[in-house]
Amino acid sequence: MTALQSHPRFVSLEGGEGAGKTTVLHALRVALQEAGAEVVNTREPGGTPLAEMIRGLLLDPSHEPPAAETELLLMFAARAQHVRETILPALERGAWVISDRFTDSSYAYQGGGRGLDAGFIAELERRVVGLQPGLTLLLDVDVARGRERTRGRDLAAGANGPDRIERERDEFFERVRAAYRARAAAEPRRFRVIDASQPAQAVADEAVAQLRAWRESA
Repeated sequence: MTALQSHPRFVSLEGGEGAGKTTVLHALRVALQEAGAEVVNTREPGGTPLAEMIRGLLLDPSHEPPAAETELLLMFAARAQHVRETILPALERGAWVISDRFTDSSYAYQGGGRGLDAGFIAELERRVVGLQPGLTLLLDVDVARGRERTRGRDLAAGANGPDRIERERDEFFERVRAAYRARAAAEPRRFRVIDASQPAQAVADEAVAQLRAWRESA
C-alpha cells in the first residue's frame, strides 16, 4: 500500500463557507515573500487549466446534479492533475505551496457532507494523490455566521449567485464542519485550528503566527 508523503513546505487552508480563506491566503503569501521565499498560491478544485475546467463542471448549478460518487471522483481527477502539474514541480524547485483546500475538503464535503465512506476517500488519496500538507490551517466558524458572510460577499461583488455547493442546506454544512473538526482532533500535529469568528485581520495575524512557528520547528 502506498504511503502518503508529507511535505513541510506544503500548506493547506481549510474551512467552511465564509471562513475568510482569501484574506488569510494573501497574508501568508506576503509573510513568506518577505522572508525571501518563492510562494505558489493555488486552489482546489483547480490549479491547472484542466483542473479549472473540472471545477466549472463541479460548481456550475446549471448542470444536472452529480451523484455523490461522481462529485468525489471529479474532485480527485482535478486533484491528481493539480498535484502533478502545479504542486510537485513547485515543491521540487524549493518553493512554498499554499493551497486553498486540499484532500481534507473531500473528507469534509464528500465524506461528512455527502456521507461517502471515508475508507474509499482514503484509498483514492493514497493511490491518486500520495501527498499530504505538512501544515493545515483550519479556519473554523459556525455555519450561520459563515453563510451570512457569503451572502454579503456575493451581494457586494454583484455575483451571479451561489455556486452549486454553496446552495446546500445548513444541515449539509453542519456535517462538513463536524467532519473538519474531527479530522483536526485526530491529527493535531498537522492541523492548527483558528477561530475564524474573529475580525479578518485577527484571523490573518494568527494564521501568520502559526506559519512562522511551523517554519521554526520544521
